[in-house]
Amino acid sequence: MLCRRMHQRKPWITCRRWLYSSTAPTRPPVATGGPGQGPTTTLSLGSTSQASIFPCSTMSFLQYIKLNESNYEFGMRRCCFSTQVVVDSPVDGIVDIPLAQTGEGIAECELLKWFIQEGDEVEEFQPLCEVQSDKATIEITSRYKGKVSQILHVPGNIVKVGETLLKMIVDETACPMQTLHPLDNLDCNGLEGDSPSSVLQRSAIKKVLSTPAVRSLAKDYGIDINDVVGTGKDGRVLREDVLNYVAKKENIKDPTSLGAYSGEQSQVADNSFEGISGAYGWEFEDKTVTLRGYQRAMIKSMSSAAKIPHFHYVEEINCDALVELKSSFHNENSDPDVKFTFLPILIKSLSMAISKYPWLNSSLNEELNEVTLKGSHNVGVAMANPHGLVVPNIKKVQSLSILEITKELSWLQQLALANKLNPDDITGGTITLSNIGAIGGKFGSPLVNVPEVCIIALGRIQKVPQFAEDGNVYPMSVLTVNIGADHRVLDGATVARFCNEWKLYIEKPELLMLHMR
Repeated sequence: MLCRRMHQRKPWITCRRWLYSSTAPTRPPVATGGPGQGPTTTLSLGSTSQASIFPCSTMSFLQYIKLNESNYEFGMRRCCFSTQVVVDSPVDGIVDIPLAQTGEGIAECELLKWFIQEGDEVEEFQPLCEVQSDKATIEITSRYKGKVSQILHVPGNIVKVGETLLKMIVDETACPMQTLHPLDNLDCNGLEGDSPSSVLQRSAIKKVLSTPAVRSLAKDYGIDINDVVGTGKDGRVLREDVLNYVAKKENIKDPTSLGAYSGEQSQVADNSFEGISGAYGWEFEDKTVTLRGYQRAMIKSMSSAAKIPHFHYVEEINCDALVELKSSFHNENSDPDVKFTFLPILIKSLSMAISKYPWLNSSLNEELNEVTLKGSHNVGVAMANPHGLVVPNIKKVQSLSILEITKELSWLQQLALANKLNPDDITGGTITLSNIGAIGGKFGSPLVNVPEVCIIALGRIQKVPQFAEDGNVYPMSVLTVNIGADHRVLDGATVARFCNEWKLYIEKPELLMLHMR
């Protein structure tokens, strides 16, 4: 009687729920109801082609399952209800964590290091690993809360975008889609039998626990690590287990003799030598190094730059006034975290000269035969670090003061040294400075940083003797600059006039202060 009244007073569709199978989750049909009706939910069993609707108000859930028992296959003894569709349902509580797209045009990344280990509990949004692309270094975070089941790559591996990095056993709330077990123990108010945690534990037993180094060792010997019996904690496969398995398989009496082939002992140098050739002297081995990260990006960039017809313009600039200005800044500085150098003043004066000659701050579209004059002066500064050459840029230099440029430059140098530059830090540059004088050398012949059309190499500021008009010799601080330009866009006269304008601001800083906004 109660069911009949409920059925008469409310639309039948508002009393339905969906039950998903892990085989083919699909979006539930959307039904439109009248004003004041709640969200529509339905109950679906089995595959989408045989999905059935179960009216909760007219038939018990258990009775409906018994009637349709022959139409459905059930696996795990667990089910969950949801009013929303979940895509990419995990299998047996295990989810794959892939390498996400880290930037436009990035197809692969180098795995630098892991922040977690197999068996660790991971929270949502917790950093998992650090990868490096051709453009930047990025941390990969977890989308789920759960436990690390298996790590598939070791640091140094090249991982393609979309490839699985690791497998995780996710929490119950993160994996609502599971298949059902036989119907004998099914109950409308709850499922009898094993708990979800025990089910996940049983499904995880099939996954062998081991470190990436041990997996790599097993791979080197060509054996399946699943065949090795682990003697470590919770059945973890140790390095000794792999060596013993190989020794037993190949009838080797001393398993320790196999260690010479392992990845760990292969890195130990062999100090012994057989002899010295009198004709050729000492014997030395070649070493092959795989270029990755910024070094691979430099290969692409310089290969493109080599196709550009370059024009180089060399000039010497009197930096006596610049040296005095820098010394004055240093003496009046009250901030211990700020260290004044010549470079911020050169960058600001460069921006002032670009304002008069905007063609040096442009890019060429060769296919359309178009040149884009860039509005922002994003000055890139080449920096050498242990990971390779990188060129971060200071954005909108024309709107920054010398002090702001100094702080931004110092911050970018710290990020580059720590290999923590973001993609935005190294993209969008419009002109580049290469300060080779900070390391050594009078001047160099730089190559354009494509798609820019101009790059400037700065030599070391050094005192040289100069002749005055009366014939007397006096010392002068001289900076040698070499401007490399894309000759398809810039001619020699334009580069020379630009350099004269830039030289004027450097030799007479008062003009820089006069025109600065």
